[in-house]
Amino acid sequence: MSRACLLLVVAAVCLAGREAATFNYADALDKAILFFEAQRSGKLPPGQRVAWRADSGLSDGSADGVDLAGGYYDAGDNVKFGLPMAFTVTMLSWSVIEFGDMMPERRSSFLGGIFGGGGVAQLDNARAAVRWGADYLLKAATATPDTLYVQVADPYQDHRCWERPEDMDTPRSVYKVTPQSPGSDVAGETAAALAAASIVFRVSDPSYSAKLLDAAQLVFDFADKYRGSYSDSLSSVVCPFYCSHSYHDELLWAASWLHLASPEKKDVYLSYIGSNGLALGAEQDDFTFSWDDKRVATKGFLQSRADGLQLYKAHTDNYICSLVPGANGFQSQYTPGGLLFKEGDSNMQYVTSTAFLLLTYAKYLSSSAATVSCGSTAVSPSILISLAKKQQVDYILGANPAGMSYMVGFGARYPRHVHHRGASMPSVRDHPARIGCDEGFRYLHSPEPDRNLLAGAVVGGPDAGDAFADGRDNYAQAEPSTYTNAPLVGALAFFAGAHKIFTP
Repeated sequence: MSRACLLLVVAAVCLAGREAATFNYADALDKAILFFEAQRSGKLPPGQRVAWRADSGLSDGSADGVDLAGGYYDAGDNVKFGLPMAFTVTMLSWSVIEFGDMMPERRSSFLGGIFGGGGVAQLDNARAAVRWGADYLLKAATATPDTLYVQVADPYQDHRCWERPEDMDTPRSVYKVTPQSPGSDVAGETAAALAAASIVFRVSDPSYSAKLLDAAQLVFDFADKYRGSYSDSLSSVVCPFYCSHSYHDELLWAASWLHLASPEKKDVYLSYIGSNGLALGAEQDDFTFSWDDKRVATKGFLQSRADGLQLYKAHTDNYICSLVPGANGFQSQYTPGGLLFKEGDSNMQYVTSTAFLLLTYAKYLSSSAATVSCGSTAVSPSILISLAKKQQVDYILGANPAGMSYMVGFGARYPRHVHHRGASMPSVRDHPARIGCDEGFRYLHSPEPDRNLLAGAVVGGPDAGDAFADGRDNYAQAEPSTYTNAPLVGALAFFAGAHKIFTP
């Protein structure tokens, strides 16, 4: 973000007012990034900060003669699901691209004076989180021609056990999409993730960036040429966990990221978007952004990033208007305490993704001196920032009727019974002996607090009435996920950066 653009956005923060609760957003950002280290699979690096985790899944892929070690466990189990993992990498990358300039890059006494302690290397850690996922996706995309590996482990077998990643003895089967068994949704999201990650490393590691971009282009061509949903090809192992309801949005989403990542080919991808947008559903208004549905994010992204695609502004404005209470077009549901609420499990995934979009759109509006048109009402960037802060991010951190932080380890009161195998059980360091599949269930059902602190994990969150039951069996409310944390990294970076500007 340029200094001029940053000042415009910070000015919008000032206009939004300072009536909301005060939180240490930099500390929350540190923890949000740290969570990804707890979700790592594979051989852990020397700088691993979550010391209660150890190596796991080292032979992943061997059943198919390929190396698929690494990557992330998506939530509280030990499966590596490709679609949510790729979305996680895309959103981590977007967080760095959009708000990386608001994260300190190196440790220094100056930053320590602002944030407390000895300073932090938030941008370095965020890049490391991107690379860990991108390394895995790169292997999954290039191991075999015309093949994309999209999952490791049979989820039904995995869910029959409650065991640490380090003790896994359930089948580590691998699943892939091919020309005969297509998966344009998971392939499209993988292409988007690789393209977005290539932008993150364009300056700091050009050769790695080029390798990511080459793979992104190949995977996109594969996704577009062999169209079909992986929910049809692999329904027995991806449903009902991560069923995809359409692959059209992922194709446009991937083309949008490739347009941004490929300066020499941007016109090619812009032409693709122009030619395929209508057929792929770009004209349909939708009001949800998640690992499964990227339509609204794609339209906002294209409007702000792609020359000649201002035609999407009306659609993006409709989405924004649907979120603003009192605006013409408002149709969202909020809890009595002010939290955005969508029906279904793990509501916080929608909260964090929405907050991220509100802030990125506010940044765009500020830099272009524009507003959102909600009928006769003009909605300013400051309103969007206030909505993202007071009713979304601050709610997560503790400004809610329960006075509870829904980020583990942040604040005085937070969930202590997270639906997460590794957190609930004694670590290998403290209990070297193997804990078997069935033996582990006593930790799942135990009333005792977690044995290990899953710092930074944002759980599923409260229900429509702001009620939350802190119990491991309550996976809908107590399970964290990488795709919940990923967009929150960007949102917290925004508010941490604004706080930095205002600190004496």
